[in-house]
Amino acid sequence: MIRPLELFLALRYARARQAGFFVSFNTLLSLIGVALGVIALIVILSIMNGFEGQLRDRLLSLSAHATLSRSDGGPLDGAALAARARKLPGVIGAAPYLDQQALLAHGAQMTAATLRGINPALEPSVSTIETALLSGQLADLSPGSNRLLLGRGVAFQLGVTVGDEVTVMVPAGEADGDLAPRIRVFTVAGIFEVGLQDHDSELALAAEEDVVALGASAGPTGLRLKFAAVYEAPARAAAAAAALGPGLLARDWTVENAGYFRAIRIEKTMMTLILLLVVGVAAFNIVATLVMVVRAKQNDIAILRTLGLTPRGVVAVFVAQGALIGWLGTLVGAVLGLLIATNVGNIAAGLEWLFHFQFFAADVYYVTRIPSRVEVPDVVLVVGAGLLLTLLATVYPSLRAARVEPADALRYE
Repeated sequence: MIRPLELFLALRYARARQAGFFVSFNTLLSLIGVALGVIALIVILSIMNGFEGQLRDRLLSLSAHATLSRSDGGPLDGAALAARARKLPGVIGAAPYLDQQALLAHGAQMTAATLRGINPALEPSVSTIETALLSGQLADLSPGSNRLLLGRGVAFQLGVTVGDEVTVMVPAGEADGDLAPRIRVFTVAGIFEVGLQDHDSELALAAEEDVVALGASAGPTGLRLKFAAVYEAPARAAAAAAALGPGLLARDWTVENAGYFRAIRIEKTMMTLILLLVVGVAAFNIVATLVMVVRAKQNDIAILRTLGLTPRGVVAVFVAQGALIGWLGTLVGAVLGLLIATNVGNIAAGLEWLFHFQFFAADVYYVTRIPSRVEVPDVVLVVGAGLLLTLLATVYPSLRAARVEPADALRYE
């Protein structure tokens, strides 16, 4: 236990300059090193959280929080099921859909795509950002219009623009068991761009009735759900499947996009471990600083021991001194890190204006501003790791100080 006496001595040693300029300078470097490590960790983790949030929003732009489908893959009574689903707790949107693999052709150009049949009136209730992208185009997908919306990548591969005609071919089973293509000509009503290859280069949207008319299915094969809280989707989806009837399978966005978020978690973990090395290097500086202080203060330690200070008290003195350096650096780093993380967008914009360059050029990247989202668990983890590493750095020098023998230290004084 650190008593007022040990704390007083630790503060006095931390401020004293008799040990030499190099020791004081090394102390300052240790403090700055800890602060820089904590700043880097908080800022980098906050930026990664921001990019993760943007990725999630884009993944859900033309997907859903969860989907329900029959276990046998058969069609659903989409309108009735959607009406029942909207009455369930936590559900704020429900819309039927029909996904069909199709081959799209325009002139000599052909490409495979997922043709999704949707209800244009219900679609905005299950979307996140697609309403802003498609608000003026969804109304064009009226039943029987044979109009569709193409992702920008699909449109680029076909070489089409708004108003062009696209031939859509889907496989369908015949009475004798053979597969025969069903063909219909659609008009391009609009082109959307979400910023993800899974959507932009693979998806085409049309009215549900027009897709059914191709003969691929007798009706919608799934129900898309949107919940009030996106992170409650796994539990809410399972509850919705149980409440809406037997034979329904639920898949939520965390399962459908597990690969993306697993990669982000791994990257975030590795980045945390790498940046913790910065704090570790600063902790080694604290070790070196305290070892030099112990060597310089051997006579003082011996005198304190003869005056009655116990070895445990000596340990407490140098633990307090090292903790003062490390914890002050951690506190300064946490404060500055939070300030930078919450204003990183403005800071980046200022640097771009000052040096006349762009971090993310608009003609190359979909994200043009650096996103940042501070999460309390990350800050607690970083601060806790900083406090623990710097506290562990005091153990060896403190034990070395406690082993100083008064007789040997004062023999030649």
